[in-house]
Amino acid sequence: MDLGPPRRRAVLAALVLRAGTLVSREQLLDGVWAEQPPDSGRKVLAPYVYELRKALDELGSGPEHSAIRTGTDGYLFVADGLHLDVAELAGLADAAQHAKASGDPATALDRYTEALTLFRGEPLAGLPGPFARVERERLAERRRIVQQEQLECLVLLGRSADTLDELAALSASAPLNESVLALRMRALYGSGRQAEALNAFQDMRKRLSDELGVDPGEELRQTYAAVLHQDDERLLGPVPDRSAARAAQPRPIRRAVNDLPGDAGRLIGRDAELAQLIDPSSAPGSVTIVTVDGTAGVGKTALVVRAARELNDRYPDGCLFVDLRAHSTRRRQSPEQVLQRLLRSLGETNGELPSDLEELTAAWRAATNPLRLLLVLDDALDADQVRPLLPAGGGSRVLVAGRRRLAGLDADRRVTLEPLRSGDAVSLLSHIVGAERAGREPVATHRLAELCDGLPLALRIAGSRLQNRHTWTVAYLVGRITGDDHRLGELSVGDRSVEAAFLLSYDQLAAEQQRAFRALGLVPTVEFDVLTLATMLDRPLRDAERILESLVDASLLQEPLPSRYRLHDLVRMYARRLAETVPDEAAVARTAVLRLFLNAARAASDWGSSGFPTGPRPGDVPFANWQDADAWLEAAGGELVDVVGFAAALGEIDHACWIAEALCDYFIRQGRYDESQAALEIALAHVDEATDQRMAVALRNCLAYTGLHQRRYGQARTWFTEALHLSRLRPHPGEEARALAGLGSVDLSVGEGDRAASHLTAAVDLARRQCNDWVAAIALLTLGLVHQFAGRNEEALACFAEARTHAEKGGRPRTLGRVLSCAADIHLRLSQYGEAKSLLREVVHLVEQVGDVYFGARCLTRLGTAEQGEGDPSAALALHHQALLQHRLLSPLTEPGYDWLEMDIRSRLGRVYLATGRIREAREQFQAVVAVHDAHARRSDRAMGDWGLHS
Repeated sequence: MDLGPPRRRAVLAALVLRAGTLVSREQLLDGVWAEQPPDSGRKVLAPYVYELRKALDELGSGPEHSAIRTGTDGYLFVADGLHLDVAELAGLADAAQHAKASGDPATALDRYTEALTLFRGEPLAGLPGPFARVERERLAERRRIVQQEQLECLVLLGRSADTLDELAALSASAPLNESVLALRMRALYGSGRQAEALNAFQDMRKRLSDELGVDPGEELRQTYAAVLHQDDERLLGPVPDRSAARAAQPRPIRRAVNDLPGDAGRLIGRDAELAQLIDPSSAPGSVTIVTVDGTAGVGKTALVVRAARELNDRYPDGCLFVDLRAHSTRRRQSPEQVLQRLLRSLGETNGELPSDLEELTAAWRAATNPLRLLLVLDDALDADQVRPLLPAGGGSRVLVAGRRRLAGLDADRRVTLEPLRSGDAVSLLSHIVGAERAGREPVATHRLAELCDGLPLALRIAGSRLQNRHTWTVAYLVGRITGDDHRLGELSVGDRSVEAAFLLSYDQLAAEQQRAFRALGLVPTVEFDVLTLATMLDRPLRDAERILESLVDASLLQEPLPSRYRLHDLVRMYARRLAETVPDEAAVARTAVLRLFLNAARAASDWGSSGFPTGPRPGDVPFANWQDADAWLEAAGGELVDVVGFAAALGEIDHACWIAEALCDYFIRQGRYDESQAALEIALAHVDEATDQRMAVALRNCLAYTGLHQRRYGQARTWFTEALHLSRLRPHPGEEARALAGLGSVDLSVGEGDRAASHLTAAVDLARRQCNDWVAAIALLTLGLVHQFAGRNEEALACFAEARTHAEKGGRPRTLGRVLSCAADIHLRLSQYGEAKSLLREVVHLVEQVGDVYFGARCLTRLGTAEQGEGDPSAALALHHQALLQHRLLSPLTEPGYDWLEMDIRSRLGRVYLATGRIREAREQFQAVVAVHDAHARRSDRAMGDWGLHS
């Protein structure tokens, strides 16, 4: 029908979508013209309606029989005898909903599908006015709901895989729609992709928090819980529905041709991976290719053979198995050899088979074109070896297993097999040695599973050794394989060996990959990045990344996070053993990686270059600034202490001492006092073997420095005193200055101000002569505190001013911030609130650079006091509350000043409430202070004012 221009059609839409209801002229004008009514006003409607009647009504029918009737002040669309698609949509949706509620998802699916066919493009496309815009959005949302209901029916019918593409598109178009994501999680679960479903929830939770500041709703949380607990009925509907759907699929007739090897026995811990391998193809009529990759001995062959046995009945024309021998002591099979064998297996032996690969490939495709085959290709080397072997018959499936990730092969699904989790590894061991025997030694059995690194090959070898030696206990075998020197050698039985399996993978690597693999065996941390390998090989970052990714593809390396890599424990032992066979190369790589950690730790330290007068001078340090070095160390997590232990164990005593010393400031800055102490004690135990004589003094100073921040003043004084004695004996004036400054800090902390002043004055003189800005700044800062606590404010400010000069030379925001904050305290005490506020604002900016939560909370609450003094209690209250929020980010277990800081903030907050007449709130804060004090029996004495040294 020709319904005329857009506005006339918009008038019709406004009437039709309100069929049976009188629509006033004002409603029509507002709905179609909105804020720009026509000059003719309401008169414009009459010709519009007249033209619509001409188009809709039968010729000669009067107004009383028209589809559009005239009312007292408007028009009415009469739907009698007319077919409206919106009404049909509602009817189909209601019928579908009723069928679904009645337990008939198949009928519901049909009705929803019919409903979706009613939509042809965008509803009300091109129609102007707010009414059409709102209805356009409403109908689009209705379409989305119907589509979502249709997809849910598919999930209930056991066809989850058929929904994933549409659900992914829906999620992309509505990234914050929780109901769509809940259904997508159910579909992923139903497709055997539980991990992806759980990850999708975590991504949504982060997105909701970042963009809306809210948590996921009840529906999404319940779906997440159901996926986590594998609640099939909650996610996929009642069991009869799924069973009926599967039963409806025709079962193919099996053929006698079956080349599968014997089943390797019980498959443990591979349910999720097995489900992915046997999941029906998402593209009927095409050849489905599924690849399985993983390190040597991880159980790839056992998995694909089990999957093939479960799939066998679906492929009436045969199930063929070929070992391509990419990693075998036997000769690798060429594609030509494999094709000849496959063709003979299918009976294609009329005459002599061609030897040319192209001719063989054509013959294979011709032979398989009418067939539905299951082909298992084990131990594949690369995509070139696999491509000629792919069958041509629609509906066929190929399972490819290999150590390498076949990126060049167009696979429908890729499964990476990881070592077994702890519980599954123990279950496999128990199955091999017998539940009773394993049950008698549960601790030893768990330890044996750990030593085997969850690798099925290693577990089966260890289990076989126990099977063959009835007098051995599990604990005895654990004792034999404990220690890197013996483990690989013990994990061998008969012709099976973990080391031999790794060797076959190693032999396939190019020369540069082999060198990199050997070097990675010398990395002192479990995880590492591209920079680590680049440094060890002295290669550009781009080259190192390329090599690392190639080792990931070869399944010798894991990539748990983007650009973060790790070796399995047994693989790392093998790589280290290989490195030992090339001692000169290993020495270079080992020194390079230790130097990298040393450079990072020194660059991240606040002590500056003068704080490390001995040891190697930094060359081309790969960090732009201290923040980069700090972030690089942070990525190593809790493994930094292991770096010191690694260096000490390999006889690199100087590096062990240098790294432990350099990490001290980094650890303390983060409140990781136990790690600082552990690293220093490892190094100190070997310090007599170090060639750097300064280390005997430096490590004691660092241990004392660590104890001082833990408020272990007696222990700190002992270490500082030893360091002072040794520094004068050797002599080492820089360490002497540090020991004197430390003793002054201890003296001040225990209330011995005069003694502190003597030590600190001597420290300042020595530091000036040594041009050690950090020690000078800290000694002057502490000396200023001595004057401050004695009421000598001018002397204190003079010390802080000189300390500021040294801190600015050092260029580290933390040291400078501590100095400025101390000066601000003096101004607060003297009621010079403007000066204090100016300094504290500068400090807050500096604190933001270093991310020191404790120091930041302390500065914010003092800035609040300055704002109160300046007459702005509202700003003061906001700052005190902000300080409390930051305080909650701290841990009372690791932060010695946790309770003192809370009492300080609440005391200041209570005083603001009191000054503004809010007595009840003030009382609550003061009562909280008393409660914290009493609960931990803390004394509120002057010693707690030594924050500048310990914060």
